[in-house]
Amino acid sequence: MKPRYERPVIVRHQVGSISKFGSRPSIRVYDKFEGVPIADLVSAYGSPLILFSERLLRERMRELRDQMATRIPRFTIGWSYKTNYLGAVCRVLHQEGAWAEVVSGLEMQMALRLGMPGHQILFNGPAKTDAELEMAFTKGAHVQMDHMDEVALVEKVAERMGIRPKVGIRVNMTELPTQSWDRFGFNLENGSALEAARRIVRRGVLEIDTLHIHVGTFVQDADAYRLAAKGIANLAKQLRDESNVSIDTIDMGGGFASRNTLQSQYLPGEQATPSFSQYVEKIAAGLDEAYGGAEWPRIVLETGRAIVDDSGILVASVVGNKRLTDGRRAVIIDAGVNLLPTAWWYRHDVFPAQDVHGTAEPTVFVGPLCMNIDVVRDRILFPALKAGDRVVVGRIGAYNVTQWMQFITARPNVVMVGLDGNHAIIRRAETVETLVQQEEMPAWL
Repeated sequence: MKPRYERPVIVRHQVGSISKFGSRPSIRVYDKFEGVPIADLVSAYGSPLILFSERLLRERMRELRDQMATRIPRFTIGWSYKTNYLGAVCRVLHQEGAWAEVVSGLEMQMALRLGMPGHQILFNGPAKTDAELEMAFTKGAHVQMDHMDEVALVEKVAERMGIRPKVGIRVNMTELPTQSWDRFGFNLENGSALEAARRIVRRGVLEIDTLHIHVGTFVQDADAYRLAAKGIANLAKQLRDESNVSIDTIDMGGGFASRNTLQSQYLPGEQATPSFSQYVEKIAAGLDEAYGGAEWPRIVLETGRAIVDDSGILVASVVGNKRLTDGRRAVIIDAGVNLLPTAWWYRHDVFPAQDVHGTAEPTVFVGPLCMNIDVVRDRILFPALKAGDRVVVGRIGAYNVTQWMQFITARPNVVMVGLDGNHAIIRRAETVETLVQQEEMPAWL
C-alpha cells in the first residue's frame, strides 16, 4: 500500500535564547522544591500539583518590612486577601506581622476565622452591604469608603448602631504614570475627594482619619508612588488647615509588581521590576516633599502580588506531543488555564523537572481543556519531552488560587513545604462529591 503523503516541515533549531544580552545556552532543571524532590511530592500528592514555600513567604514579607522600617517611622503592612486567601498562606504572613486587607464580607469572615482581631482588618471594596458593615463595626474593623452612596450607607449603619466610627475614603489620581483607576474612589484632581471629605465632616456622623489610594496593579514605574504619596499628603494637610481634621493614616494600597514577565513586556521581569527598596524610597520621597520636617501619618501598604508570587509553583505532567501546522511542537500537559489564569497575563517561566536532552525548539504548552484558549505558555524554546515527563511553571503564587475555576477537570491538591522540608496538604483536591455537594435535584426529575 502506498504510504500517505505528509508535507515536509522545516523547523529552525537554536541552542539557547538570543537577545541583546547574549545567549542562554542551557535550560535549568527544576527537580527539587525547597530541597524536596519534585518526584517525591508528585508521588505523594498527585499531578497536577500546586506547591507553596513557607520560607519564601516569610523572606519576602520580612524584606518589605525591613525596607519600610528604614524610611517610614510608623507603618503597617496589610496582606491582600484577594491575592491568595488560602488559610495556611495567610497565617504565615499574619505570623510575620501583616494585618488583613479584605474587599468583601466573605474575605472578612476568612480573616476572622483565622483569629485576626477586628482592629487589624482593613475593609475596602466598592460593594459593601448593610450586614457586612454592621459586622465590620461590631468587630472593630476599619472601613474605607469608595463612593457617595456608600458614605450614606455607612452613616445610616453607624446611626442605627449608635456609634461614631473612624473611617477612611479612597482617593484616585489621574495625573500618574499608570493606567487610570478612576472607577474606584473619589478623584483628587477634580476636587471630588475634597468635597467627599468635607461632606463627612459637616454631617459629623463619622470621623475621617484615613486617606487611601491604590495607584494600580503591577506598577513598574515606582515614581507613581512618589506622586501619589505627595498628592494624598497635600490633601491631608488641606483638610487639617481648613477643617481641623486630623488624618492619622495614609494608606498607599498595593500594586507593586512581581518578578513575573508580562505578555507585552520586552525585558524579563527580574530586570524590569523595581525592588522593595525602590518603591519604599519613592513613597518616602513624596512624603518628604509634602511634609518636610513635620511628622508623617502612619503609612499602610496593602501589598499582595509582590510578596506571594515567587513562593508558588505548578507541577504538571506531560500527556503527549504533537506538531502544529506552523511548525511548533505542542506539548499537552495535565494542567490548564483553569488552574493558571495568570497565563493570560504572564509569560510564565517553564522548566523541566528531570534531565532533558536534545536541541531546544519553539514549543507551546497547552492544557487538557477542550478550549482553544487553553495555552499555558505560547512560545518558548524547549527540548523534547515525552509522555510522563514533568514540568514546573514558576511564580504562580498570586491570584491563581483565588481566580482558578473548576472547569472540565477538578482542582488539585495544594501543598506547603515547610522550613525544615516537611510538607502537608493545605487544600485538598476536589472530587465529584465536593463538586456536586451544593446541587439540588428538583422532585419532579
